[in-house]
Amino acid sequence: MNQEKITALENRIKKDYSNTAGIVVQKGGNTLYENYFNECNAHSRIHVYSVTKSIVSILIGIAADQGKIKSIDQKVLDFFPEYTVKSREKTIQHITLKNLLTMTAPYKYRIPPYIKYFTSDDSVKFTLDLLGGRGQIGEFRYTPLIGPDLLSGILVRATGQSVFDFASENLLSPLGITVERSLKFHNKEEQMEFNKSKTISGWAADTAGVNTGGWGLTLSPMDMAKIGRLYLDDGVWNGKQIVSAEWLKESTTVHSQWKKENLNYGYLWWITDEKEHACAAMGDGGNVIYFNKKKNMVISIASFFVPKAKDRLELIKEYIEPAFENCES
Repeated sequence: MNQEKITALENRIKKDYSNTAGIVVQKGGNTLYENYFNECNAHSRIHVYSVTKSIVSILIGIAADQGKIKSIDQKVLDFFPEYTVKSREKTIQHITLKNLLTMTAPYKYRIPPYIKYFTSDDSVKFTLDLLGGRGQIGEFRYTPLIGPDLLSGILVRATGQSVFDFASENLLSPLGITVERSLKFHNKEEQMEFNKSKTISGWAADTAGVNTGGWGLTLSPMDMAKIGRLYLDDGVWNGKQIVSAEWLKESTTVHSQWKKENLNYGYLWWITDEKEHACAAMGDGGNVIYFNKKKNMVISIASFFVPKAKDRLELIKEYIEPAFENCES
């Protein structure tokens, strides 16, 4: 292990990535580096923002493996038969689950109505009302908050359980990941406190009890590393198949592209390097689960939110991987 490179890494973190809560680096299933910052420790739980989407991707895969979701080509409205479509609204009727997973569904808003979203009692109905419009199905449109809750709603309809219960039973508990409870915020102050906390363990939910699809989950860096490890091991954990290898392969294959940012997208996972099969779950503020199949490495970074946080993939490529990729696993 190159101590000079590790020292350079930690100096870089203190200088340019000072909102970092913790980092875990694993190779071949062994932990090579685990360090915490900003008074955090292994017991700290951090809101990982959009990393939540990639967890939802796994849950969709598990539901499909169990036959509770027949096909990702199913129409979104198949799961919400009671929803009334306006007479002139045709686009929404053709949008599929796969469009939601690949961020290729159109929405009616230009500027996301975040205040209305956060004050809505029913995030699924609120989002359905915004789905469709004049945009083209199949064109990439990244919707960080208003959109993914439809996937949570679909999981509830398909499994007959809350997202929290289904996740706890089929993913979190088997991996030894503790998420204590569903969280409902009664005001803006409670949510802001949640965003800054290092001690709250939970998954945000709306008033109707539907857990958020695009944000709202708290994890530790080691929890995040376990998710990355699951992908390297083709869905197997302690000898048990948690999610099928077929789903993991399909969900980390390029299905769409954010051309503006030159980023490839799978099923709620970013594909950063096709040749090395390197992928990342990325959340606001600098939260990342990164895995590289060729190098057999997992890197997880938990961070507190700051506006315009520096790119963690740059940190991973320029400092973290070079410091550890030649270490024996």
